[in-house]
Amino acid sequence: MLTKMISKNGLILAIFAAICVGLIAVTYYITRDTIAGEMEAALARTLNQLVAEDEYDNDVYHDCTLIQDAKALGSKKPLKAYRMRKNGEPVAVVMESIAPNGYSGKIAMVVGIYQDGTIAGVRVTDHKETPGLGDKVDAKKSDWILDFEGKSLSNPDIEGWAVSKDGGQFDAFTGATITPRAVIQQVATTLEFFEDNKQQLFEGPQNCGGAND
Repeated sequence: MLTKMISKNGLILAIFAAICVGLIAVTYYITRDTIAGEMEAALARTLNQLVAEDEYDNDVYHDCTLIQDAKALGSKKPLKAYRMRKNGEPVAVVMESIAPNGYSGKIAMVVGIYQDGTIAGVRVTDHKETPGLGDKVDAKKSDWILDFEGKSLSNPDIEGWAVSKDGGQFDAFTGATITPRAVIQQVATTLEFFEDNKQQLFEGPQNCGGAND
């Protein structure tokens, strides 16, 4: 009797699990276009925070190339670089980059760089930094990240790419130096990657397959 009851309950659980999986699959199928559209819109908003929409005229969402350099970009996996062009001429690149040494782990960001090597802007896209301290790298929490705009490898020189505590030209946060130090270092490293790979970045194949694949 007990064996039959266990078998019956097991069958019920199996059926329930199958129904749940089916519902999830159907829901995804129905909403996938909406989700993809929302993600594309979110990406467009982020890109346009860095490079104004009237500064380029190409389809940035699809003019995307994969880049890979674990040492420079902080990831063993390929990352994405979105190209902006005006009348076919290079304007800027917005590159994904990851600071591997934040206080609470990796800090993902996008770095917009104009064709001349000047930073258009930086935004942190994902992090686990301490609320009220390290999370000030997020533009929603403070305007600290805006200080990168207009900077380059010569403004300041490489020695200046550090927090003021280390002799650099960037402010740290009260009680939190590790987080801004990690972001500053990664932005500088990303700038160096850009200078070393500028031709590849603008002329590389469109091989991302879509921004969210």
